[in-house]
Amino acid sequence: MAQAQTVAAPPPSHTGRSSRQGHPWLTLLAVSLGVMMVMLDGTVVSIANPVIGKELNASLADLQWVTSGYLLALAVFLITAGKLGDLFGHKRIFVIGIAGFALTSLAIGLSDSITWLIAFRVLQGLFGALLQPAALALLRAAFPAEKLNMAIGVWGATIGLSSAAGPFIGGLLVENVSWQSVFFINVPVGIVALIVGLLVVKESKAASLSRIDWLGVVLLSGAMFCLIWAIIKAPEYGWGDAKTLGFLVAAALLGAGFVYWQTKAAEPLIPLSLFSNISVAVGTVLMILMAFSMFGAMFFLTFYFQGVHGLSPLQSGLRMLPMSAGMIVASPLAGLAIGKLGPRITISAGMLITAVSMFLLSRLGLEAGYLDSAIPFALLAFGLSPVMVGATEIIVGNAPEELSGVAGGVQQSAMQVGGSVGTAVLGAIVAGKVADVLPGYWADAKLPALSADQQELVNQGASFAQAGAAPGTPEPIMRAIEGVVHLSFLDGMHVGFTVSTAVAVLAALLALFVKAGRKTDGAQVHLG
Repeated sequence: MAQAQTVAAPPPSHTGRSSRQGHPWLTLLAVSLGVMMVMLDGTVVSIANPVIGKELNASLADLQWVTSGYLLALAVFLITAGKLGDLFGHKRIFVIGIAGFALTSLAIGLSDSITWLIAFRVLQGLFGALLQPAALALLRAAFPAEKLNMAIGVWGATIGLSSAAGPFIGGLLVENVSWQSVFFINVPVGIVALIVGLLVVKESKAASLSRIDWLGVVLLSGAMFCLIWAIIKAPEYGWGDAKTLGFLVAAALLGAGFVYWQTKAAEPLIPLSLFSNISVAVGTVLMILMAFSMFGAMFFLTFYFQGVHGLSPLQSGLRMLPMSAGMIVASPLAGLAIGKLGPRITISAGMLITAVSMFLLSRLGLEAGYLDSAIPFALLAFGLSPVMVGATEIIVGNAPEELSGVAGGVQQSAMQVGGSVGTAVLGAIVAGKVADVLPGYWADAKLPALSADQQELVNQGASFAQAGAAPGTPEPIMRAIEGVVHLSFLDGMHVGFTVSTAVAVLAALLALFVKAGRKTDGAQVHLG
């Protein structure tokens, strides 16, 4: 671990801590409402996609872009959006993000073609990227250091609740109202957030910044685009395909060019000195590992509930309620625990609890009941919350105040990249295991031999717990195929959760290298 060192804190600006005004908790309400919209839209749409496809005559590729276009725009623009907040004011950028997100949500609901819907979803992702880094920077400006943990805890509870409740809310709205209501619901929420934000949130920006590193923006955006694009398209292209490898190589080259340019730019987009603080660097990696485990795991459980157990989207959402409810309680408690015990012990313990939860989920079988999933879900809430709150606090809290927007962008980008990589990597692992074990189960069930093409189609369906069969297939054979597919999928899912368990243990060890080291209003700052 790097030696602790003492440096002088930068003098407070006219918008810094010394002039903190307004009501901090109303500021928290405003930013939480904004972030809630962004997180909900990242998960509820998957429930609405089948109905959207039917009503707008969309192809499977079109529906993939309804989700991927939003996530791609969000991930690519996050750090640049944070820099815009540092330069032009976090309140200003947050308000623009709120208004734009609500308006694009309205436009999506009014869309009468899949082309316009996808276009507005991409625009919605850009406005969502404006919201998230600004929200964290505003929290840092509004709360004194000793209360920042609790504020981020409530913010973390909002993120966790919104992500976990997305499938449930989406199922409820789609089944009882319409697919458009999934987007229209953002309009009243956005209006409330906009009113509160305009009335109570005070402006905060860096006094020392004067311009944007546009070459850095281009290089970083290009690297992020190529990386996320490769991850999104790899299941379609294949991980060894030239197109996938080409995008990954391009991401590496652009990323290397970005790092080199940051050492030369007069006002770099991300000063590399930000990561000289070991806690900021480790916190960023922890966010990636946490999102890897969380989003990768949630991806398979949807198929498990709906494919293996035959539950509806709404019923699947209800199965995940223990995690949603747990997040509400666990995130504020995590903020308190970090304040009393420090991030090292709290985050490490959280990742160990997450590892236990992932191990229990890796034991789920064909006949698993409600409690078999509810217990690990509840544990997962109390495991992930300390990591989400703690890693956010050590990234944003340790960053210089004039870079709080960029730090918020780094935190959110780490979560997006970790979630995308987790879903893709674990998906490949599950698919590989399914392809390995399915022929054996098929032979044991004494089903007719398959051609190579037929085997590939069956493998693809089994990777999502889907048992496809030709029309007119006799009922006994159909049941046998379903049994084989479900057993193969479970074997793959078990391996996926085992990998998530190992990642969580690795993160628990990594957390031992972090320190709080938050900046305060005083003249001295201790860096880990």
